[in-house]
Amino acid sequence: MHQKIHQEPTILRRRHVEQRTGLSRSTLYQYMKDGAFPKPVQLGLRAVGWLESDVSKWIAARVKVGRP
Repeated sequence: MHQKIHQEPTILRRRHVEQRTGLSRSTLYQYMKDGAFPKPVQLGLRAVGWLESDVSKWIAARVKVGRP
């Protein structure tokens, strides 16, 4: 019998996004400003995070472009 496993969305903080993407903080925010990177979700007054699924899709798209 197959069970569907529903995985809750995971939120990554900036430091982890930097590690996953290899981007610096300034490049990350420049890409967001240019519309080339997913926008974060507001977690609190001074806290944001990115959906892991959005970051993974961005990485996959970059790999696809970089490897014809």
